[in-house]
Order: sequence, then structure tokens, then C-alpha cells
Amino acid sequence: MAKRDYYEVLGVEKGADETAVKKAYRKLALQYHPDRNPGDKDAEEKFKEATEAYEVLTDSKKRQAYDQFGHAGVDGAAGAGGFGAGGMEFDLSDALRAFMRDFGGGGLGDFFTGGDRRGMERRGGDRQINLELTLEDIAEGTTKKLKVRKMVRCTTCAGKGSTKDESTTTCATCQGQGQIRRVQRSFFGQMVNVTTCPQCQGDGAVIQEPCSSCSGAGRVEGSETAEVKIPPGVMEGNYMRLSGLGDAGIRNAEAGDLIVVIGEKPHSKFFRHGEDLLIELPVHPHQMALGDKVDVPTLKGHIRMEIPAGSQNGKTLRVRGQGLPELHGGSNKGDLLVRLHVAIPTKLSGDERKAYEDLASATGDGPPKIQKGFFDKVRAAFSGQ
Repeated sequence: MAKRDYYEVLGVEKGADETAVKKAYRKLALQYHPDRNPGDKDAEEKFKEATEAYEVLTDSKKRQAYDQFGHAGVDGAAGAGGFGAGGMEFDLSDALRAFMRDFGGGGLGDFFTGGDRRGMERRGGDRQINLELTLEDIAEGTTKKLKVRKMVRCTTCAGKGSTKDESTTTCATCQGQGQIRRVQRSFFGQMVNVTTCPQCQGDGAVIQEPCSSCSGAGRVEGSETAEVKIPPGVMEGNYMRLSGLGDAGIRNAEAGDLIVVIGEKPHSKFFRHGEDLLIELPVHPHQMALGDKVDVPTLKGHIRMEIPAGSQNGKTLRVRGQGLPELHGGSNKGDLLVRLHVAIPTKLSGDERKAYEDLASATGDGPPKIQKGFFDKVRAAFSGQ
């Protein structure tokens, strides 16, 4: 299903400032928040849609790209998923995190009271890893196995923090709530201040006999291997969030996420420009003058390309469909842009010298004939028009 216009989703004008965008999003987020609409899939979709629009329109770079290119300019950039398919979409957990980040709570209770953050304090941290890909990887898509240094679940106590089943007792400081609430009265009315219990660190329980391997945390430093499936067409700066593959949580709490940031290795022949590939092709002067068919390298081998007679040095020829695929663009591909570069030989054989001397005799000493409009192009290049 086609995405709706982000401005339409939030009900704001295209020139609306960040304050107006934030106010509009806050209203919709509270209306469709999952805590207020349990089990309502339609409300959940509207909450995600509003959050995705908010994430783009409050980021100046994403908003500029969206205003210029529409959804194609930011697809996958709004959410933590980064690519928008294959487990990488802007999902409900991403939307809830965005709401919590800017409005101070994961649920409505948190938003209004400072509320129940039990579990969030024990959640594992996110880990980030950079992954450099070749253009060949990007053209075809690839699967990579990455060794990630992180906090892993303690195998001695199975993440419980103790090897003794009866070692845990209810925290006397917070009475098992994991937090301390203090009610204060002010000129503006009653306010509730909620802080994590310092005794149990938000767990609600205290371990009397902690595990000797993890000291009761339920996790230790280690490493694990993550398999990452990269779709074709990604580019430098894209990222994907793999849920649950970050640090293990404290005593079997929710694990953090692994964020994989894409980089591109420089190629020896090609330069990337969006989905297009650029290449410099050296050719002989006679091929430019007379025209010719030449072999041109691509990422998958060589193809034959025709050079039109009378081509000038620096002329760029376009070979359709020989570039990189669009990210989630189906069969759509960019083009191969071939810039012709006249290669002047530094050493001539006897036959080559004779040929050039014959050419010199035929053309004379006068300047070569310039194509019509040549100086107009030069003038435009220097004036920046």
C-alpha cells in the first residue's frame, strides 16, 4: 500500500516549523498509543505512521530529502530499520522508542506520571558495528557473519544472577516495585517524582547469594556471531537495527539491539553516484573521430558499446540498466555512465608515427573545426550555469 504524505499524516502545512510538527505528533501519538488502544491493529498502524512522519519531518536532512524527492528520498531512513524490508521495517518497537525518547516514557502511564520504567533500567544496551561492502556486494545483496563483542548471558546461572533458586528476596526499600515514588505539592498541584530504586536497581528483588561468575548481573563480557542479510542497493550511511542482538539485559531482562551501519569500499574502476556508476574509458583519437565499438567493463563483466563518430574528449555515454539496483525498487536499476577520455600515446611505433604524420598533412596547420555551440558550453561551465 502506498504511503501517505507525511504532512497529511500529521495534519500540518508543508512549511510548518518543528514546534508545530511536534505538537501535532504528540496529539496523534496520545490518541493512537497502544496503551490506550490495546489489541487495536488499526490504531497501532496509525501510531507507527504518525511516528515515522514525525521522525522525518523533525530531522532537517531527512525533511529536505523528503521535500525534494518524496518517499523515495527517505525510504527506510525514518526508522531504526534503515532499509525498510526483510526484518528492517519501522516497527512498533521503533515507534515506541521514538515516543519515549522525546516524551519521556514508553507507555501512557510514564508520560503522565513519570511512571513504570521497571525493566527499562535493566534492558541491555545497543551495540553498533560498521560493515564495509564492495560495489559487487551492493549490486547483488549479500549475507555477512559478524563477530560482535558484547555482554552475553551468563551460562553459570542461566542469566538469573544466582545459582540458588531461593536466593532472591523482595526488595525491602521499594517493596518489590523497583522504583521509589515521592509525591510533592506545588503551586501547580500535586506532582509525582519517580526514581529507580537504588537498592535493587529497578529489579524489585535483591539477590542474597549472587553468582560467582557474573556477580549477580546475569551477564558477562563475551562475543557472539550475528548473521546479517543485506538487500541489494544499500548505500553509505544506511543502517539496520537487529532486535535483541545487542547486549544481554540484566538478569534475563530484554536484550538491546545491534545497529549495523553500512560503509562502501572504494572501487578500482567505478565511482558511485546514487544508483548510477561512473567510469573513465581511455580511447584512441581515431575512435573518437571515426566512431567505433568498444568493450566496456561492468560489475558483471564486459559489454559492447558504440562510440558515435565525432565524439569529443570528455563526452559521457549512458548505458541503460548497467548501474546498481534501487533499494527495494524491484528490477529498477541505475545506469552506467562512460566518460570518454582521449589517450595520447607517449611512444609511437614507426607505423603510428607515419599515420599521425599523414593525419597532420591532411588537416594542415590551422585550428580544428569546433562543434557548433562548443564555446557556449565552455562559457556555461565557467559561469556555473
